[in-house]
Amino acid sequence: MLVDSHCHLNFPDLAARLPEVLANMAGNGVSHALVIGVSRPAFAQVLGLAEAHDNLWATVGVHPDDPEAEEYTQAELEAHAAHPKVVGIGETGLDYHWCKGNLDWQHQRFATHIRAARATGLPLVIHTRDSAADTVRLMREEGAECGVMHCFTESWEVAQAALDLGFHISFSGIVTFKSAQALKEVARKVPLDRLLVETDSPYLAPVPHRGKQNEPAFVRHVAEHVAELRGLSFEAVAEATTDNFFRLFSKIPRPA
Repeated sequence: MLVDSHCHLNFPDLAARLPEVLANMAGNGVSHALVIGVSRPAFAQVLGLAEAHDNLWATVGVHPDDPEAEEYTQAELEAHAAHPKVVGIGETGLDYHWCKGNLDWQHQRFATHIRAARATGLPLVIHTRDSAADTVRLMREEGAECGVMHCFTESWEVAQAALDLGFHISFSGIVTFKSAQALKEVARKVPLDRLLVETDSPYLAPVPHRGKQNEPAFVRHVAEHVAELRGLSFEAVAEATTDNFFRLFSKIPRPA
């Protein structure tokens, strides 16, 4: 059994072929997927998918890359988090690749999400791009307690800092790319009990599907590659990452 710990099934390209996407998941042994909230307008779609399918679950949050996005208050995040199918807070974090200038608004957005996660006890789903030092600093200052560094592409030192704060590290299809040699080394070092795998679909399809539309079924290739890097069986990595997912996102009942 595998789990895709981060995907965007509400995005149009995947939503348009949802029955096929779900069938492909089942055919590749992917039992569950976490559908990620990235904006207020999209949350209804994300939650609707989770409510309609027993093996899909939702998070609530506003992505850091849009300065014009309508914000959630902490109280609103907490209220949505009470829904039985909402199991995490995010996608949140910092992004200095797409956003420049005075980014106080981004820092405040991230802080609001961290505070909501602490208040509800739900894990954070954190995005960081070209912003690792400030991301870790704010996690420390705001007392971020648990969650996942999604689509991890940073150094081993950043991974260590997140691990020290109690976070998990999730690898996407990027780890399968030939150019990602430094990231492959991080994937070898992360403790097995803190490791997750994801697709971030419809983006970042892993080898051998690189350049094509990604989907949750392809998380199998990520797990296979991580297993190869670590000298483990695919089954060992699949079992560990699935166990880690259900332990972290503990609102989700694990199948018998």
